[in-house]
Amino acid sequence: MLPPNLTSQMPTTFILAGIPGMEKFHLWLSVLFCSMYLAALLGNGVLLFVIRMERSLHQPMHLFLSMLAIADLVLSTTTVPKILALFWFGAGEISFSACLTQMFFLHFSFSAESVILLAMAFDRFVAICHPLRYAAVLTPSAVAKTGLVALLRSFCIIFPCVFLLKRLPFCGHRVIPHTYCEHMGIARLACADISINILYGLAVPFAAVVLDVVLITISYVLILVAIFRRPSRAARHKALSTCCSHVCVIFLFYIPAFFTVLTHRFGQNIPHHIHILLANLYMLFPPLLNPVVYAVRTRQIKEKVVKVFMGPRSCWLQE
Repeated sequence: MLPPNLTSQMPTTFILAGIPGMEKFHLWLSVLFCSMYLAALLGNGVLLFVIRMERSLHQPMHLFLSMLAIADLVLSTTTVPKILALFWFGAGEISFSACLTQMFFLHFSFSAESVILLAMAFDRFVAICHPLRYAAVLTPSAVAKTGLVALLRSFCIIFPCVFLLKRLPFCGHRVIPHTYCEHMGIARLACADISINILYGLAVPFAAVVLDVVLITISYVLILVAIFRRPSRAARHKALSTCCSHVCVIFLFYIPAFFTVLTHRFGQNIPHHIHILLANLYMLFPPLLNPVVYAVRTRQIKEKVVKVFMGPRSCWLQE
């Protein structure tokens, strides 16, 4: 057996405190979160089902979209069920291993989604700037390898965080002032130097995501240059319309993420419960809105959704 002073430094459970300062709103927030989560499950589930059933949608862009839907489902499902259990039943206790698992899949899905958005930007770049090479570049094998790269990069970046947390002593500190486990929230409970956690946990994943954003920006600069070189206004409009859905999804994903990070880092005057509320909404808004954006903005997907669920007789609805 381990000595008592050592076992006290190795927590078996943590306690999630929810949103401190908003306890009396937990029930109302749970209704909002549950509604958004169910809508996200439905929207992404319908999207995956339609892409799976319709062979005409087995194109690189739609396959990347299905990967994005899966990442969205992992991102929200990692956190929301536990949040609802906390709000409804006061089930704030979570084991140390479960907390690390939740932390891993939370950051893992975020990183994977960033890679997928980069792949979708590259898809639009090839389709618009090099249309004759599109079929040769974005083969089914290339799409599968892209998905594998998203998984491997995310795993290699996030998995070391698990070991960085497991090496820390916690000296009986168990209460996490949050609704879910995330890397720095756990590390701040430690009674030891967490400089390595801060350096790695913030700098490395953040640098990887910033690199994705830079490459996406470069892709769209080249896309815009190619579009505005086209002589026909109709051709320019058509090319721009193919990018609108992806640009909307990029904004939905990155702007709340960077806003959350920056307010957490520099917004010392913003109440802590606002930080937590924003972080919770970020788990739900992209998974909720991404399927809506693509269903509304992409006619091909909209038509296939109507066809699958309402049958061919409903074609008049699309006119």
